[in-house]
Amino acid sequence: MQKSFYLIITIILFSLNSCYTYQVKKKADPAVGDQQASKKNTDAVNAASAPIKSSASASQNLNGPQPPVQIDIKEQLVPNKNVKIDVDGKSYKIIIDRWENDSLVAHPVRQPEKILKFHKNQINSEKIAEKRFSQPIADIITITVYAGIGVAIWSLLR
Repeated sequence: MQKSFYLIITIILFSLNSCYTYQVKKKADPAVGDQQASKKNTDAVNAASAPIKSSASASQNLNGPQPPVQIDIKEQLVPNKNVKIDVDGKSYKIIIDRWENDSLVAHPVRQPEKILKFHKNQINSEKIAEKRFSQPIADIITITVYAGIGVAIWSLLR
């Protein structure tokens, strides 16, 4: 009986776990795209003659890796979006209300009456994480709950 009680408590705790996580949006890496394009160009050059090979190599060196494109913080942080931001080393889970000039006006996730204001230079743009549904976590929780239910039924029938 005591094992069944612990099992039921475990199932309840797993069912209360959230499938939503804060994930940093991955940016497309232009260097990877350039490397893949250069590999394709190299394969095509190998099939060609030697003089063409030397001119293609020279043109590839001129088109070296380009610096990553900076994404504007105002474009990433739009109203009514649930995000986790890093401001001066401290992490905040907020819902964005609006932009006032260069200041972000938001409120904490479960405290709509509290108003927070951050200047756009204070926000670390590399650590902006959006709240998204995580399918792997949902699958793990579902399988665990089904297994727990099966074990609970088996222990009750035994």
